[in-house]
Amino acid sequence: MASMSFSPPSTFIFNGENYHIWVVKMKNYLQAYDLWKFVYTDVEQALLRDNATVAQIKHHSDKGAKRYKAMSCLQNGILDVIFTCIMACKTPKEAWYKLKEEFQGSDKTRQQQLINLKRDFENLKMKEVETVKQYADRIVTVATNIMLLEEEFADSKVVENFITTLPKRYESKISLVED
Repeated sequence: MASMSFSPPSTFIFNGENYHIWVVKMKNYLQAYDLWKFVYTDVEQALLRDNATVAQIKHHSDKGAKRYKAMSCLQNGILDVIFTCIMACKTPKEAWYKLKEEFQGSDKTRQQQLINLKRDFENLKMKEVETVKQYADRIVTVATNIMLLEEEFADSKVVENFITTLPKRYESKISLVED
């Protein structure tokens, strides 16, 4: 089996802005290198038996190295000024949740953000000077922000809101789209 070479992320360094976007990119990066499980679990690696085979020793060593690779990805995927808030963390899971709390807030804060975004979504109306494309982009932006807060949000709800909030002058075009 061919092994993938490992290199820490360099193209998406978190600078303190757009945390939700960085999270998606980092999670996918870690999953691509089979490192994500070391972020969401804190399972300690079992000790090797005294009579372990060479293959078992290699497997044990590779598995131990993955925890450090995951931590390295997290540490190298953020600016130095942000690194200071996780440098005392011992595990990738601890570092991940420290960043989450720091930049996404507590569960209570996220819940309030979610309530505000849902209210904004329900109150969206197309402005007179806005094009349909601009309005659609605005709706999608709010819906994406809701989904980034780990909330399921059906595409059909976005489409329904878009169609029902378009001004009357688009009624004939809406009928065509519905057909």
